[in-house]
Amino acid sequence: LPEQKAQRYEAVKWVLVFAIGVCTGLVGLFVDFFVRLFTQLKFRVVQSSVEECTEKGCLALSLLELLGFNLTFVFLASLLVLIQPVAAGSGIPEIKCYLNGVKVPGVVRLRTVVCKALGVLFSVAGGLFVGKEGPMIHSGAVVGAGLPQFQSISLRKIQFNFPYFRSDRDKRDFVSAGAAAGVAAAFGAPIGGTLFSLEEGSSFWNQGLTWKVLFCSMAATFTLNFFRSGIQFGSWGSFQLPGLLNFGEFKCSESDKKCHLWTAVDLGFFILMGIVGGLLGATFNCLNKRLAKYRMRNVHPKPKLVRVLEGLLVSLTTTVVVFIASMVLGECRQISSSSHSGNDTLSLQGMSEDVNSSIKTFFCPNETYNDMATLFFNPQESAILQLFHQDGTFSPVTLSLFFLLYFLLSCWTYGISVPSGLFVPSLLCGAAFGRLVANLLKSYIGLDHIYSGTFALIGAAAFLGGVVRMTISLTVILIESTNEITYGLPIMITLMVAKWTGDFFNKGIYDIHVNLRGVPLLEWETEVEMDKLRASDIMEPNLTYVYPHTRIQSLVSILRTTVHHAFPVVTENRGNEREFMKGNQLISNNIKFKKSSILTRAGEQRKRSQSMKSYPSSELRNMCDEHITTEEPPEKEDLLQQMLERRYTPYPNLYPDQSPSEEWTMEERFRPLTFHGLILRSQLVTLLVRGVCYSESQSSASQPRLSHAEMLEDYPRYPDIHDLDLTLLNPRMIVDVTPYMNPSPFAVSPNTHVSQVFNLFRTMGLRHLPVVNAVGEIVGIITRHNLTHEFLQARLRQHYQTI
Repeated sequence: LPEQKAQRYEAVKWVLVFAIGVCTGLVGLFVDFFVRLFTQLKFRVVQSSVEECTEKGCLALSLLELLGFNLTFVFLASLLVLIQPVAAGSGIPEIKCYLNGVKVPGVVRLRTVVCKALGVLFSVAGGLFVGKEGPMIHSGAVVGAGLPQFQSISLRKIQFNFPYFRSDRDKRDFVSAGAAAGVAAAFGAPIGGTLFSLEEGSSFWNQGLTWKVLFCSMAATFTLNFFRSGIQFGSWGSFQLPGLLNFGEFKCSESDKKCHLWTAVDLGFFILMGIVGGLLGATFNCLNKRLAKYRMRNVHPKPKLVRVLEGLLVSLTTTVVVFIASMVLGECRQISSSSHSGNDTLSLQGMSEDVNSSIKTFFCPNETYNDMATLFFNPQESAILQLFHQDGTFSPVTLSLFFLLYFLLSCWTYGISVPSGLFVPSLLCGAAFGRLVANLLKSYIGLDHIYSGTFALIGAAAFLGGVVRMTISLTVILIESTNEITYGLPIMITLMVAKWTGDFFNKGIYDIHVNLRGVPLLEWETEVEMDKLRASDIMEPNLTYVYPHTRIQSLVSILRTTVHHAFPVVTENRGNEREFMKGNQLISNNIKFKKSSILTRAGEQRKRSQSMKSYPSSELRNMCDEHITTEEPPEKEDLLQQMLERRYTPYPNLYPDQSPSEEWTMEERFRPLTFHGLILRSQLVTLLVRGVCYSESQSSASQPRLSHAEMLEDYPRYPDIHDLDLTLLNPRMIVDVTPYMNPSPFAVSPNTHVSQVFNLFRTMGLRHLPVVNAVGEIVGIITRHNLTHEFLQARLRQHYQTI
């Protein structure tokens, strides 16, 4: 029953969405567990050796130990990227492209997610300035694409018969759910994840999807939360650790009545910080773009080993800088006494103990700590917590040096071939900037009501907003991570200001990397001046087409000599079709098909004239009656003939046998073609592989029929025309493509405005848009390439020149 079938389909969707959430949470758990394990191991060894060597003066040895750990880890990470190059970087640009409708090769394969998860684990443990949050989003997206398919190329042997979701649209829906789950697991922000999927990713969104995506994000967050709370605190079933990145609790101590998290006066400072954050972000993006271009020219063409060496060089530099800065440039600061007072509430004490436990006391006397080492010699998450919650002060010099070093090193690191996220380094960088501002305001301007943690948070938001230029999702992610709804307004204002300031100079970092790859991404809408162009100005008029009945040799030659993914199915208009009918089975089949479609048109016309009869007005009735009386059945042929013999001179020697060839004159190439439908390359190849054809002596009814499921069986890897064994095919056989084509695709008329074309293309998620004129002839076709910003700009310039 169709109703039961639909219900089952919906139920399967919900189960799968839940499964995607749980699996994404588990991937996050795996990465987090091992990063924690490796970093604790590394810091324990190095710290003990530093403390020994401080007495004996053998610091070079502890530096060598640290280098040994870091270089090994980074080497492993780069090796994993060599196996699957798409796993490099944060993966957000690739997922953005995928959700926009561009297939980046290999982006959602099982191999990619394995290399990504293991690689990010090693690159974070190896002390590079990268985060594990961006790759979480990519991993979630791969899980989303792979789970509903129940098959993988890497595991070809395992086959399930799972007939659902065999289409790109369903796959894209699940990928957006997976990406949202990735954000949710990384930041403990399910709503933020859903909004991220809406804002950054998806081009095509439907109402039912929102609810499923939110459910998926919740599943991811709480899976991760459940297991992490169980593993770390041993209290299974209590949910204490929401995301991989946790900002801790912002609140004033009970005793201090003057303390407020923020006041109206601070908003002014927040706006200024937003402007500075936007400028810093634009600088970061500009430097990173230069670097990426340099890498594309000088590193990528060289043998693969060079990329590994670059990764090792970055790791070496980072380690040495961190070590020397911690030893030489730090200052000894007083440990704040609040942790010893003991009258705080339990949760706050737990928090401050946590903050104080990660303090590093290298070379400092008792009761003081080394502020630079505290920031550099910790995992990035604890450094962020230090900046947000440490009551003790960090000296302005330390903060500025730390900010500068971190800014430059993380800019250099983003883009080397290891899996690397950008969120955490940006947050840490910005937090140092915010803390610096708070210090200066406190000590030099004497505003003592300031709560440093808030300023650190706003600084982090400003810098991150300046780099990635996300607004709504980032606001919600930060609010959810801090657990403090009162921060909504300042964060939102700061992010808006940072985005506007940055956009004045360049694009967000992800868009820059998408552009460098040359991916034809479609924006949300076109500019206003593009409306001077019409569909006929931007379409591709030089068409490659097939006929309703086509010989196999023509099909194979068309498929082998072009790279198009869809072909219009057309018939030609000729005056002397009667003579052709006699000669050739193939041509007469094509002409019959055209006549039948024109007959349905005549039938529609007749229906229309009959409906006019129902009007009371007598003149109308008379007109129609006269019209109907003249139209008697025997003359149907002639009526057709009149419709067909429209002002076209016959083209002699052109049979549909001949596929459109290079030697044709312009006149021959742009003959009037009646449009009947679109057929995809994958469908044509499937028909050829399965031998769907009939011979000239038979009727087309003898052609074998394929069901919908059989047509989709090879999804997503359709066979390639070049792998086809031509010896199995008789080139003179004929294929009837009419049962398999799409007879009613979206089409536009040649004088449609470009903005309308764009909106139709974008909201319906199309790939091919035929341009059909008033009498049903195809005059051109529009693909994604014809709607990219660069192409439209070029056409607009041409348009102005011709005027």
